[in-house]
Amino acid sequence: MFTGLIQSCSAVLGLQELQGGARLGVEVPPKWRLETGESVAVNGCCLTVLGGQGLRFDLSPETLQRSSLGTVKIGARVNLERALRAGEALGGHFVAGHVDGLAYLVRVQAQGDGAQWRLKAPASMSRLIASKGSVALDGVSLTPFDVSGDEFSVALIPHTFAATNLGDRKVGDVLNFEADLLARYVQRLMELGPA
Repeated sequence: MFTGLIQSCSAVLGLQELQGGARLGVEVPPKWRLETGESVAVNGCCLTVLGGQGLRFDLSPETLQRSSLGTVKIGARVNLERALRAGEALGGHFVAGHVDGLAYLVRVQAQGDGAQWRLKAPASMSRLIASKGSVALDGVSLTPFDVSGDEFSVALIPHTFAATNLGDRKVGDVLNFEADLLARYVQRLMELGPA
C-alpha cells in the first residue's frame, strides 16, 4: 500500500529485455537502504526489489502491457515511493500500485508557477473517476475535477513539480493511471448485485 506522496525521483540506469518480461535498473536514492523483497512504487507500479547491488526490478508481461515502464529511456527520472508501514501518516490517498492503464495528457494550461492539466483516461476506467475523488498519475496522488466522459482535469502546484517527475511531461505523453481503490471495489459490488 502506498499514499501517492513521492519520496524521491531517480534516474533510470537500464532496461533489459528478458524472456517473458524485462529488468529495470534505477539509481538508488541517497540514504535509502532497501531490502530484497521490499515493495517500491516506480511511477506508480508496485515492484519488488531484487537482491544484489543497486535498485533493480523485474517487470512482468502484465506490467509491460498496462504501464509505461517498458518504454522508459535511460536517464529519464521516475517517481519512487516506498510501501507504507503500519503507524506511518497517510497523507495522500490509498494507492495500491496496481496500474489500470495509461492516461494521455491532452492539454496543459499554466497557472502561475503551477498548471492545470486535462487528461484522457482509459475508457474502461471512466466510471471510477469522481470529481473531488482521487487518482494516481505516475504514482502521484491527485484530485480530479471537471470530469466529463473519460476526460478529467487536475491542478498541479509548484511543490508537485519540484518533488516529482511531472514537470518533465508534455502534451501527448502517457502517464500510468490508477483509479481510486475504494471506487474500484464499489463498482465490483454493484456489478455483482444484491447478495
